[in-house]
Amino acid sequence: MRKKKRLRWLKRAFAALVLVFLTAMSAATVLNRVVILKSCDFILTPDEAQALSDIDCILVLGAGVYANRYPSMMLEDRLLRAIELYRLGVSDRLLMSGDNSQVHYNEVQVMKDYAVGKGVPSPDIFRDHAGFSTYESMYRARDVFNVRRVVIVTQGYHLYRAVYNARALGLEAWGVSSDLRVYSGQGYRDAREFAARAKDWLFCVLQPKPTFLGDVIDVRGNADLTN
Repeated sequence: MRKKKRLRWLKRAFAALVLVFLTAMSAATVLNRVVILKSCDFILTPDEAQALSDIDCILVLGAGVYANRYPSMMLEDRLLRAIELYRLGVSDRLLMSGDNSQVHYNEVQVMKDYAVGKGVPSPDIFRDHAGFSTYESMYRARDVFNVRRVVIVTQGYHLYRAVYNARALGLEAWGVSSDLRVYSGQGYRDAREFAARAKDWLFCVLQPKPTFLGDVIDVRGNADLTN
C-alpha cells in the first residue's frame, strides 16, 4: 500500500513539474514574440541608418576579449560595423559599453584601442565601464551618458532585445546588425537569448536600477573624460 501511495505521489509531482515547465516555456515563447515584434521595425541596414538625423551616438555592446588585448571575433565585427557607421556620418560619437568589473578584464579599453587603431579619434570614443548586461547598458546610456537618440550595434540575434530594452526605457533607438560572418556555437547563443528576452522583458516592466550609476557624462562632450 505504501509503495502505491508513493508511486502515486511521484506521478503527481512529475505531472506538476511538467505543467510548470510547459507553462514557463509558453510564457517565454510569447515574451520572445513580443520583444521581436516590438523591435523588428527599428532594425536597419547601414544605408538606412545613414538617413537618420540627430543621433547622439553609436552604441557598441561589449563581448569577450582575449588576453585583455584582442577583441573576440564577434566583438571585432561589432566594432567594424560601428566604425563603418561612424564614417558614414550616422553619428560622430561612439559609446563602447562593456564589462570592466575586474582589473585584468577590460572590454571597453580593448574596444576603444581597436577603434583608435582604425583611425577614430580618441575624444569621439566614450567608454561605459559598467555595461554588465544589455539592460544595464541601455539604462546607463540614458541616465549616465544623457543619450536620447541612439543606433545600437550587435549581432542580429541579440539586436531585437537590445533595441527593445532601449525603447522600453524611453530611448529613440534603432539597431544595425554586425553579422559579418558565420559564428560557431550559434545554437547555444540562441537558447540563451530565448531566456534572456523573457528576463529583460520583466526587467523593462520593473525597471530596477543598474549595478552602478554615477555622475552624468554627456555623450556630446569630450569622451576622454571616461578614460
